[in-house]
Amino acid sequence: MKLRHFGLATTLATTLALASPAQAVTELQWWHAMTGGNNDVVNRLAEEFNASQSDYKVVPSYKGTYPDTMNAGIAAFRAGNAPHIMQVFEVGTATMMSATGAVKPVYQLMKDAGEPFDPKAYLPTITGYYSTSKGDMLSFPFNSSSMVMWINKDELKKAGIAEIPKTWPDVFAAAKKLKAAGHESCGFSNAWASWAHIEQFSAWHNVPIGTKANGLDGFDTELKFNSPLHVKHLQNLVDLQKDKTYDYSGRDSKNEARFGSGECAIFLTSSGYYGTAKGTAKFDFTSAPMPYYPDVAGAPQNSIIGGASLWVMGGKKPEEYKGIAKFFAFLSDTNRQAKLHQESGYLPITKAAYEKSIKDGFYEKNPTLHSAR
Repeated sequence: MKLRHFGLATTLATTLALASPAQAVTELQWWHAMTGGNNDVVNRLAEEFNASQSDYKVVPSYKGTYPDTMNAGIAAFRAGNAPHIMQVFEVGTATMMSATGAVKPVYQLMKDAGEPFDPKAYLPTITGYYSTSKGDMLSFPFNSSSMVMWINKDELKKAGIAEIPKTWPDVFAAAKKLKAAGHESCGFSNAWASWAHIEQFSAWHNVPIGTKANGLDGFDTELKFNSPLHVKHLQNLVDLQKDKTYDYSGRDSKNEARFGSGECAIFLTSSGYYGTAKGTAKFDFTSAPMPYYPDVAGAPQNSIIGGASLWVMGGKKPEEYKGIAKFFAFLSDTNRQAKLHQESGYLPITKAAYEKSIKDGFYEKNPTLHSAR
């Protein structure tokens, strides 16, 4: 009888164990604006993290352009269903910084979760964009970029252009030759027009776009991009637009495909376009630094950081924040950061990833990304 009771008890216990649900996986929603090859990079990072542990699942979702993604995230927060992680471009940084309660500061997130996190491991030129005056990081640097000039080497060769243009007059002359060689709709172009021809152009020539240290020293800033140099440059573009030696491609990056398709043989846009160019361009290409006007003293000076960072939204559960912190620690791995830089064209965001890329001889083997460093 005792054996019979033992057998029944064992059977019951086994049945209950099989019927019990497996430990629930905590889902973490990640909204982003990455397209083309960089969308593939985002999906792979999520897959690798999900495979590395069994407690959390990062679910990436493309939400459109940078402005579209930020607006969707803000609307979702107001509706009470914001994602856990949201990619926000640098233009939206001030908006996110002032959104008290809507975001969870990254430095606080990592501290609360007890995850290893050293802000000094990141390049200061990048982290400075996303930190308080005390050095506390509010968001996680993800895809930082710079403006470069993408070159279709095959088409330049066909047009008899022996050297990659370095100055704006060189670019104008090369574009005229390209147009004469068959590029009737586009001698050269660019994405992100205001970033290229106002913000980056000004930094590259060391001229201000506003008073008060370009707005950093006060809200009573007066815009100054009507200087003689700015006016000359924009007038050159207007004049060249008339016969499409220069052809406007819109305010954002939607028309970067004009380079990949071969239509525009010279195209200024983000260094982060590299991943898409690799997957779409059927010709020999490279990148070069932005052009400059040689009669401007001290030019070229330096470019400035673009791209985006990852913001953690407020109002989430402690267990969810713990998972996000683990994901950020996963992303911070040196080998992973170096690989992300080398595959996407975005700048390395940690010193160790940059040093590893040099040590591995990456820039010698891949000179295309040398100009973005």
